Amino acid sequence: MIENALRYSHTLLTNTLISGDTVIDATVGNGGDTVLLAKLVGKTGHVFGFDIQAQAIQTTREKLMLTSLLEQVSLYNEGHENLDHFIPENTDIAAAVFNLGYLPKGDKKIITKGKTTIQAVELILPRLRKGGLLLLTVYSGHLGGELEKSAVVDFTKDLSQELYTVLYYGFINQKNAPPFLIAVEKK
Repeated sequence: MIENALRYSHTLLTNTLISGDTVIDATVGNGGDTVLLAKLVGKTGHVFGFDIQAQAIQTTREKLMLTSLLEQVSLYNEGHENLDHFIPENTDIAAAVFNLGYLPKGDKKIITKGKTTIQAVELILPRLRKGGLLLLTVYSGHLGGELEKSAVVDFTKDLSQELYTVLYYGFINQKNAPPFLIAVEKK
């Protein structure tokens, strides 16, 4: 069965991450990816999670507490474009995950934006370890979504093929702007 963009991102993470890795959840949202990342990196790894909405941070913290995974996670009520203020400079990143759009069940007027997403990506790429992944699940079917989609696609398609492999994964015969995945692997 063909996986949707979000499930395929989880498959890539499961096949890439090992206990002890350091990862970033750049848009913690309702905490689903954060919990998965915390399980995959284990007690010896670490997850740095960011979201501009306090509601997202609180919901994620509660999920982590219920699953006994809070110990290996640092959550910041900050935009992902500021991640360099919180992650030690020489930290090798095994993976970084973005879910672009708005917080499900939240205020649809508060959205991720191409400019800050690209700023965060530019901070992460040099820190990715060899074989590390940067995953962007792009939801564009909302006001402002097409602008971010264009910016992110244009930015990632121009990444050096000597340094990165970039995959565009998504359904092309579905209505209503289905989400798609951009996966960047460092060579």
